[in-house]
Amino acid sequence: MRTTFMANEANVERKWYVVDAAGQTLGRLSTEVASILRGKHKATYTPHVDTGDHVIIINAEKIELSGNKWQDKKYYRHSNHPGGLKVRSANEMREKFPERMLEKSIKGMLPKGSLGRKMSKKLHVYAGENHKHEAQQPEVYELRG
Repeated sequence: MRTTFMANEANVERKWYVVDAAGQTLGRLSTEVASILRGKHKATYTPHVDTGDHVIIINAEKIELSGNKWQDKKYYRHSNHPGGLKVRSANEMREKFPERMLEKSIKGMLPKGSLGRKMSKKLHVYAGENHKHEAQQPEVYELRG
């Protein structure tokens, strides 16, 4: 009789992957990275356990958007005070905070709650070519498509 495998923190093996965002479309990159962070690419995937791997994204400032989204796409935040709404276009976000564009996109695709917050801590985004995780010996991850 076979039993269903249930992953737990003791038997989860984590790898480190490097993803180059240069020339990639924001949404397509985000969905694949979110899947890696959740662990859906593994045979040992268990929905209620964090089985995902660490992902390092480099060249975040070279991400692509299709159509007129550089001008039309807006990022909103609010200070919770009257009149405290702040709005930035995608072009402004790329110039000032290119890492936040990817982080926000990927975190929105993760589960909400404590499990999603735990998964999002394994995401490391850098605007340039360099990152500080060489000691973890990350593998280069080739995106599909």
